[in-house]
Amino acid sequence: MMESKRGSFFDRLRQATAADGDEPDEEAGPTAPKPKHSEPKEHPEPKTPKPERPAPPPNAPEPTEPDPEPDREPEEEAGPMSPEPNKGKARAAETKRSWFAQLKSGLSRTSNSLTENLAGVLTKRKLDEDTLDELEDVLIKADLGVAMADRIREAISSGRFDKGFTEEDVRAVLATEVARVLGPVAQPFALDESAKPHVMLVVGVNGTGKTTTIGKLAHQFARDGKKVMLAAGDTFRAAAIDQLKVWGGRVGAEVVAKDVGADPAGVSYEALERAKAEGADVLLIDTAGRLQNKGDLMAELAKIVRVLKKLDPAAPHSVVLVLDATTGQNAINQVQSFQEIAGVTNLVVTKLDGTARGGILVAIAERFGLPINAIGIGEGIEDFEPFDAQDFARAIAGASRENDAAA
Repeated sequence: MMESKRGSFFDRLRQATAADGDEPDEEAGPTAPKPKHSEPKEHPEPKTPKPERPAPPPNAPEPTEPDPEPDREPEEEAGPMSPEPNKGKARAAETKRSWFAQLKSGLSRTSNSLTENLAGVLTKRKLDEDTLDELEDVLIKADLGVAMADRIREAISSGRFDKGFTEEDVRAVLATEVARVLGPVAQPFALDESAKPHVMLVVGVNGTGKTTTIGKLAHQFARDGKKVMLAAGDTFRAAAIDQLKVWGGRVGAEVVAKDVGADPAGVSYEALERAKAEGADVLLIDTAGRLQNKGDLMAELAKIVRVLKKLDPAAPHSVVLVLDATTGQNAINQVQSFQEIAGVTNLVVTKLDGTARGGILVAIAERFGLPINAIGIGEGIEDFEPFDAQDFARAIAGASRENDAAA
């Protein structure tokens, strides 16, 4: 009798828990499997969407998601009483340190070359003319240019190194002098607010990363609230047109494109017409890669400029030359040629990823004085930063950076 009461009590308890939607108890045994699963099935249904959460990322623009979180949202959204600003600053400092580490690694070819060659020069304890001559040769071989080598030689010879100098002394002087030259040309992109739209023509030789640079610039302008339009002026390669369309989709920018083989000047003209009609703030025009010594291709670039001026005499408002940091001394010839044909106004340096010959930037800055707006390390949209003369100078000299966290 006691057993039957106890059994009926547990039966009622199981029925009560099943009615409340709890998970079925494995100890309930096989006597009532169906009642336990029939009603609770309606309650676990909200759990079924969980597998669907990973689905959106493949269709979402991968590069645009991570950027705002560490750099913008924590600091902008946090109130004055919230601890978030400190966290935002810590993350910003960490990002800055990480970027400097990447930059230093990217310029390791130049800094390592300097280190190896300086070691031979610095075996002498006393500073004399022969030592200064050797030091100057080392600097010139590092693509820093004759003017910079002379400047550093003068700084060292007129300094307090009469009893000898160390490798760290040379690095400190090198970093100071490089920063002094690069400081005036390290400028962010500045849009002409009176231009509607601001037309930016992006040029360069084959393989420098023009289309990727356009995508990164478009992302930055769109993030700043600008309405951006892209023009596929590289009509020689279907892949270039497709790549620009992908970037347009990622950043939410309209892309003006025609079939392969279309006239690049015609595409540019139509894009400017449409950008004016639709009130775009920025029009970024991609162009085919062309060697600076190919007259017919350079003439085609000049035609694009002429056609744009028919719609807006001030266009293009910016002509951005994308330089490959692995190029070395030939980069000077590129700047010279593109400036003569298209009137280069801005520089972006790409591929600072370990094989860079970064010293050439110093030589270009001294010779042309063109603004260097940004540098790229890698293909990701986050691998694109405003050009910082101090960081670049330290990285190229292989100098330490104790004030990393403060920066």
